[in-house]
Amino acid sequence: MRQAGEEIRIASSRLRQFVASLWQHAGSSETEAALVADHLVQANLAGHDSHGVGMIPSYMASRRQGHLMQNKHIEVVKDAGAVLTVDGHNGFGQVAASEAMALGIERTRQLGMCAVALRHTHHIGRIGHWAEQCASAGFISFHFVNVVGDPMVAPFNGSDRRFGTNPFCAIFPREGQPPLLLDFATSGIAFGKTRVAYNKGVQVAPGYLIDHHGAPTNDPTVMHETPYGSLLAFGLHKGYGLAVMCEILGGALSGGQTTHESSLQKSVEAIFNSMTTIILDPKAFDAPQMQEEAQAFIDWAKASPQAGDSPILVPGEFEQAQRAARLRDGVPIDANSWQQILAAAREAGMPEAELAEYYGQVS
Repeated sequence: MRQAGEEIRIASSRLRQFVASLWQHAGSSETEAALVADHLVQANLAGHDSHGVGMIPSYMASRRQGHLMQNKHIEVVKDAGAVLTVDGHNGFGQVAASEAMALGIERTRQLGMCAVALRHTHHIGRIGHWAEQCASAGFISFHFVNVVGDPMVAPFNGSDRRFGTNPFCAIFPREGQPPLLLDFATSGIAFGKTRVAYNKGVQVAPGYLIDHHGAPTNDPTVMHETPYGSLLAFGLHKGYGLAVMCEILGGALSGGQTTHESSLQKSVEAIFNSMTTIILDPKAFDAPQMQEEAQAFIDWAKASPQAGDSPILVPGEFEQAQRAARLRDGVPIDANSWQQILAAAREAGMPEAELAEYYGQVS
């Protein structure tokens, strides 16, 4: 286990500027660099450091190995009206998913609903970001995602890694309030959270990991050093079942790939996703009391006597609280991750003089 290092904080606006500059130095267009930077920093602001700027070293390695293709855009390979199938051509998932959701949103405005299948795209990051894009347009969305050929999670009653962390996400927009946002990996914790723990030199909570013998462990090293262990699905057979459906609906239905012997990735740094999204216009339904009924339930749930020190939250409130605190106090980054990010910036070609400017912004 690595020793725990100190934590630094950097203002989100400055961090976004740094990340955008890094990717422009690496060859991305200004638009692509901005999309990637905004997505990664927004993940940090939402409290999901596993999907934030700590992904930069992995992306840079994938680029170096020839897996991540820069400056690519989606191609519509089939337009069936309310169903769109698009190909990301192994480009930045932050670009492909943004463009795919924009197409789905526009089609939903016309038809009241749209299903969008996105395949062959590099890591699309925090899925809640794409749900929030739909909610900003006033739409409900559901997202089924698989991680192609990158097994990290053991099946229920299994003892080795067979599939990815396979996220599921759903969002419900509310009038005058933040949306209800449910966004989680079907593994007990995301792989990126083990990376954060590994870099900080701390253990993870019990019940999330097994070693290469299939024995329970709290040590995140098993996910980052050989011999590799595995993550476990959340909720025993229930989380495993949802992971299977994300694999099939995200990977197979999109026309992409599922994880099996012939689809295994040769590089541990290359992360490819497929995502099937269903977007709905709530105004297309006969539900004039929808918002009132939703709020009545939330009020009812929150009226339960609090069982401990933690408040009763509804989906999305954790992210809202994290965002407010980090906009105020800056984005925390552990020292190991920050050094890895700076190394990636140097690899991208960022001059030392520019790097020094960002050093000065770190408290």
